[in-house]
Amino acid sequence: MIQEIYIIDDDESSIPVFRELFKNDEDFKFISVKSEEIEVALKNIPSMIIINEDAIKVDVVKLCENIRNDDDNSITPIIVVSSKEQREHRLDILKRSVEYYIRKPVDVDYLYYTIKNLNRLLSINRRISPLTGLPGNVQIHAELKKRLSNKEEFSVLYLDLDNFKAYNDVYGFLNGDEIIKFTANVILQCVHSHVHESAFVGHIGGDDFIAIVPLIKCDELCQSIIAQFDSQVTKFFTEEDVEKGYIEVANRRGIIEQFPLTAISIGVVEANKDRFENMLEIGEVGAQVKHSAKSIIGSSYVIDRRKS
Repeated sequence: MIQEIYIIDDDESSIPVFRELFKNDEDFKFISVKSEEIEVALKNIPSMIIINEDAIKVDVVKLCENIRNDDDNSITPIIVVSSKEQREHRLDILKRSVEYYIRKPVDVDYLYYTIKNLNRLLSINRRISPLTGLPGNVQIHAELKKRLSNKEEFSVLYLDLDNFKAYNDVYGFLNGDEIIKFTANVILQCVHSHVHESAFVGHIGGDDFIAIVPLIKCDELCQSIIAQFDSQVTKFFTEEDVEKGYIEVANRRGIIEQFPLTAISIGVVEANKDRFENMLEIGEVGAQVKHSAKSIIGSSYVIDRRKS
């Protein structure tokens, strides 16, 4: 995944330095933006922001405050590079939750590994779900908001499991967690094998997942997810239950009920340009189309292709 790092300076003197320093790192992309255009950087929710204090015309402390107070960039790392030596100044900046203050003249190797290691740490910390290692709701919302703000066209896949509660009741929560991890891996593998760039997979919570991909025909992707899921999910059941094709669960009144084996339902929303004003509208349509998919017995998918 490409890490977009925005360099804030007004004379664009820094960008050649960073591009040369990371010329062998294809996963890093450096973009220069002037201090008065900071909203451009914030809108795109960069992986990191680096401020060349000597090359900006605004107060660096206020600039750092503006970045940190932006809801979508509250956890975006900030590095300030400056020639100012005053201890009070450095502390004033760090008090604004700035991660690093690097004094000039800069040791380029130190700068290189500071950026690399900070990015590695961020990648770990942003994986909110300890169970699946996938981004959680904060990143999901930011990703949807970014694509809407940029007027992108994209598809959103809402995925969850059918009869999962019944499975937990019979096999226990630990085994249920294993199915959740298995589902996450299936979605990741299929998405990345069909979509080579600009793909996002998140874990909403429980047995609910989301995938955001470019506006493509998602039939093949959904069919791939379902085929891989159905062919492998049986390993989480006993041979007896697989042979029967269902599990038996006692309800609150002690009556035995039969539930089909766990399946996956996928509701797809195509977000054409200007179709949606916000992510809540996408979520509402997503809930409707996923409900349609869940009304079908077994693993299934339904795609909403309406233009408006």
